[in-house]
Amino acid sequence: MVTPIRRPRTPRRRPAFSLRQLSVSFGVLAIGVTGVGLTLRKAVAAAGAHPGPAVVVGLVVIMALAVLLHRGRRGRAARTAPHARTSAASVTVAGEPVPAPPVEEVVPSPVEDIDALPPEYVDPRPVELDDYTEMDADAFEEAVAGLCERDGCAEVQVVGGANDLGADVVAVAPDGRSLVIQCKRYCADKKVGSQDLQRFGGTCFTVHGADVAAVVTTSAFTEPAREYADRCGILCFDHDDLVGWASGTGPAPWE
Repeated sequence: MVTPIRRPRTPRRRPAFSLRQLSVSFGVLAIGVTGVGLTLRKAVAAAGAHPGPAVVVGLVVIMALAVLLHRGRRGRAARTAPHARTSAASVTVAGEPVPAPPVEEVVPSPVEDIDALPPEYVDPRPVELDDYTEMDADAFEEAVAGLCERDGCAEVQVVGGANDLGADVVAVAPDGRSLVIQCKRYCADKKVGSQDLQRFGGTCFTVHGADVAAVVTTSAFTEPAREYADRCGILCFDHDDLVGWASGTGPAPWE
């Protein structure tokens, strides 16, 4: 892993105050103002007698001032441009430009041992729905149990099978409540229907003693299934809820 190093910036030196230079500058400014005033006075007097040449002289003076202003702007741009190019791209050493070293991009290393990381760690790799739809039913139950264990559940067990009576994963939630989950790894075009909810609702509370009962699927639920779940207090986790839970951007069923 590469740690970027911030290079210190060279401090900018401020010119020292000079009383002599200030006095000379004011003197030159006063002479210039006086000269311009006398020139304008002579020009106004001459313009009354000879208006044609006065106009020509005025135009010449205006063009000369425009050229001086343009050169002054170009000089200021030329003085500032080399510093910007040097600081951004290269450094000059003994009169020879030396290119600045490339900045290496910091890329997080892949997580190899997730069990060695603290519980609050969040894997930066996104969780895709395809990761679950490509599993078989047993692998999907193990994956859901792993999510429960990751988020602080205790006594997590995968009990799905031929005689599971509707329960695939049982655990104790972090707040101490009994959790029972039924896992439905369905394709996107196959929804969990009301009959699936009715079979689970007939056993999750009375047989398994669930405080929190949830059906987690890679697909979606029909409207009758959701209506039955609302009446019985069963939580419906569709594919969006599952991906949110797995990626840490959404709540867990017991939350």
